[in-house]
Amino acid sequence: MEEAIAKLTSSDLITGRKLKVRLKTAKGRKISSSRWLERQLNDPFVQQAKIEGYRSRSAFKIIELDEKFQFLSAGARVLDLGCAPGGWSQIAAQKTNATGLKKNKKQGFVLGIDLKEVDPIDGVQVEKLDFQENDAEKKVKDWIGQKVDVVMSDMAPSSSGHKKTDHLRIVNLCELAAYFAFDVLETGGTFIAKVLAGGAESELQKVLKTNFSNVSNVKPVSSRSDSSEKFVVAKGFRL
Repeated sequence: MEEAIAKLTSSDLITGRKLKVRLKTAKGRKISSSRWLERQLNDPFVQQAKIEGYRSRSAFKIIELDEKFQFLSAGARVLDLGCAPGGWSQIAAQKTNATGLKKNKKQGFVLGIDLKEVDPIDGVQVEKLDFQENDAEKKVKDWIGQKVDVVMSDMAPSSSGHKKTDHLRIVNLCELAAYFAFDVLETGGTFIAKVLAGGAESELQKVLKTNFSNVSNVKPVSSRSDSSEKFVVAKGFRL
């Protein structure tokens, strides 16, 4: 694969200056593949994730959400649903001290679940599981052993190419995650999940507002501008 890659400085990546990388050739690649690759090469969050050693650019989304809502702290117990490739779990492990590297801080716990194989992550218990299986909830409860402080879900179904269908599917996954969170969250706990803007999530919003003291909907700066994704952050779980 032949590419013309502009010289980048660390300042460019950190400030998110618009990069200008063009593919010289696209022989053997579909137009859609070439566009995806060019977007990746021009995405400062993709480049910065490599510099920081994060599994994916989505790590910056959870960093941004935590900076705003402050739900990840040393000693916290976290369940990460749909954790692949592991960016959210990496950040959770660092901020909760699940790695145990900060000897003067409480050590947290992070469990990452995904239907795909995920390479080991420092400080994270990773399990392969389809969360929609009949006995999935029991297995997860056995793995966490006790209540958790945070349930976060970046679960998303495979794209069908039909926006309305994809929206309904992701809302369904979000609802599954939310109702499970009601079972395993500590009082005062936090639930974070990705949804796609589209209207069908209004019922979910009502349920969350009944069970949490504060519900916010946010589109992080690190979310691509052409993406319809947003994140619901529900804090202050009420039993």
